[in-house]
Amino acid sequence: MNLKTSQNKLHQAFIATVLLSTTAGAYAADEELLDILLQNGAINQEQYDALIARDSITSEDILQEETSELPVVSLASIQERVESTVTEKIETEFPVTTRQTSSGFRFETRDGNWRTDLQWRAQTRFTTPYRSDPRQISNFNGETQNNFEARRLRMKIGGRGFKPWLSYYFEVDLQPSRDTDDSSSASSARVIDWRIDIAKWDWGGIRLGQWKVDLNRERVDSSGRQQFVERSIANRVFTIDRQVGVQLRGHVFKETAADMRFWAGVFNGEGRSVNNTDNDLMYMGRLQWNFLGRDLSWRQTDVEYTERPTGSFAIAGATTTGTCTRWSSSGCGNLDGFEKPADASIDQYDIDQWVQEFAFKYRGFSAQQEYHRKTIEDNATGLEHELTGGYVQAGYFFHNVFPEFPPELELAFRYAYVDEPNKSNLLLENERRETTFGANWFFNGHNNKITLDYSRLTLDDTFFTQDESDNRLRLQWDVSF
Repeated sequence: MNLKTSQNKLHQAFIATVLLSTTAGAYAADEELLDILLQNGAINQEQYDALIARDSITSEDILQEETSELPVVSLASIQERVESTVTEKIETEFPVTTRQTSSGFRFETRDGNWRTDLQWRAQTRFTTPYRSDPRQISNFNGETQNNFEARRLRMKIGGRGFKPWLSYYFEVDLQPSRDTDDSSSASSARVIDWRIDIAKWDWGGIRLGQWKVDLNRERVDSSGRQQFVERSIANRVFTIDRQVGVQLRGHVFKETAADMRFWAGVFNGEGRSVNNTDNDLMYMGRLQWNFLGRDLSWRQTDVEYTERPTGSFAIAGATTTGTCTRWSSSGCGNLDGFEKPADASIDQYDIDQWVQEFAFKYRGFSAQQEYHRKTIEDNATGLEHELTGGYVQAGYFFHNVFPEFPPELELAFRYAYVDEPNKSNLLLENERRETTFGANWFFNGHNNKITLDYSRLTLDDTFFTQDESDNRLRLQWDVSF
């Protein structure tokens, strides 16, 4: 019986009962009316037999109190059956379902062809005495800063359409923080991600749009899925961040010893939302071996408590020519000591870089590591500059060993370093180091957590022949609805 038919029949039973209640005189027992009430469950067989034996019936006979000698049916019970049937039909046959997931509030058609996930995220932070990573002697010797900020306010919309293998996603950064000397436009809302995925084939598919290029795990891991308040000091130097382009991506030999993921893409190379200025493009590739036959998701910590050991080993690289020497969510930029993109000549810098990466999770323990190498050839000076860096980090839920530890608490450690050209003299090399201890309290996985971390930051400046170091404390609440 479909929803419409069920509603009509129950409605008929209801109307019939109401008609009886509005008629003053007694009627002869109407067999047809009683048949309708019986058919639609308004009365049972015992009630039917008792009523049909009467010479006449009234509304009181049908809508009598339960204390009567006859089995009864009340108006309330009819209404309850109507509501129950309609609710059941909506839950089982209504074409659109709604539910809450880790990706937000989800609307989805029953055939699986259409889906939309809506999620809002807030990341609020307090830092002292440095808001960001100090990179120069002047940063260590300058004014300290106690700062509250809404580090990230994001709206995320994703899903699929037409077919289950055609998906989309875009993300809006609603209010980036700014300094006092920045214009208000620096804090304007901006679209940071937009992409379409065509994954029709078992082995993989094609992605086009703008997103964080899949070069290294630390950058691709969402800022809301990090183990510490922020990424390591290596991220700013080596990320190629968000780019506009197209990519071939896939997963082959699944759940075998040769389980592999691969990425190969071509991009403008100018960063977020910027058209290419010349014929040169950015090319990248990544090969990831899931050496235990199980895929490892792009997120840090093992709050999910991975029951079976899962790990990956990856090699990736990128090459491009242009005016940029670094990239961020704000777009194309420059490393310290190099020309700003607006001042650099077209195709001034040839950049080649590669990364080796390892990650592992098992029963509350997680670890990951990256080693980066980047070469910048300055076509204006003929000089070649080499940068190296990386990090190693690990975390564990000690409740698994010591029951007195709260199960929501994770403790973590990270060491990171960067060797890079000196800002004042690019022929010299600076060394920066970071040692960070962190603690996470997970209220609801990564979707609702508090993170506290403490860092010891050091700089060895070869131009000034001076070493500096200092401490930093950060507290953050990250919540997604």
